[in-house]
Amino acid sequence: MKTQPGYLYLIPTRLGDNPPLEVLPLSIKKIVEDTNHYIVENEKSARRFIKRISPKKSQESLVIFSLNKFTDPSELPGFLDPCLNGQAVGLLSEAGCPAIADPGSLVVQLAHDMDIRVVPLVGPSSILLAMMSSGMNGQNFAFNGYLPIDKKERRKTLKRLERLSSETGQTQIFIETPYRNNQILNDVFQVLQPGTRLCIACDISLPTEFIKTRTLSDWNRQVPDLNKRPAIFIIHKD
Repeated sequence: MKTQPGYLYLIPTRLGDNPPLEVLPLSIKKIVEDTNHYIVENEKSARRFIKRISPKKSQESLVIFSLNKFTDPSELPGFLDPCLNGQAVGLLSEAGCPAIADPGSLVVQLAHDMDIRVVPLVGPSSILLAMMSSGMNGQNFAFNGYLPIDKKERRKTLKRLERLSSETGQTQIFIETPYRNNQILNDVFQVLQPGTRLCIACDISLPTEFIKTRTLSDWNRQVPDLNKRPAIFIIHKD
């Protein structure tokens, strides 16, 4: 008799170091308690998260596969072998939802190709939480990921996104490596129009959370220091 494949659970994590069950539903606790195989970006932080969710779970029982920039793509199918043997596998992101601005999407695609059921679990997405609280067009928006590192190309991209927003009404979302937040914010003020609206959303779900939307002229550069603080940037030009 053929073994029924196990599920691939997409398990959201916290956006910061707050107690997990303040921002995650209890259903995740049950999945973590019942799952021993995980695909993660960083084994140390993943084990710490699992322990916070389920303190009594045996760490020795965990089988951890690392998925990051050093992972050989040829290894990925083997990460899902437990599913083919009827066992569940959990996919964890470092922060927020797996497979959104996250290498886990490669595993999800592979699971579909292997006819393994993919089960997304409810949890915080900094992108959607920022969009929800921005007051901008939630009917038509685009996530652009990281903008170019080169300053000239980055400024050119910002102008293009502003023009696209003006022409289509589409809200534009982007992120930056936390230690470069202040640099990209300076570019925003330098190259975009005074009437363009900017939402800055940082430390979402944490006690230090800051979310505010204003036109660039109204910001008057009175913004918090965003250095090393996880942030989402959203612009809209009417």
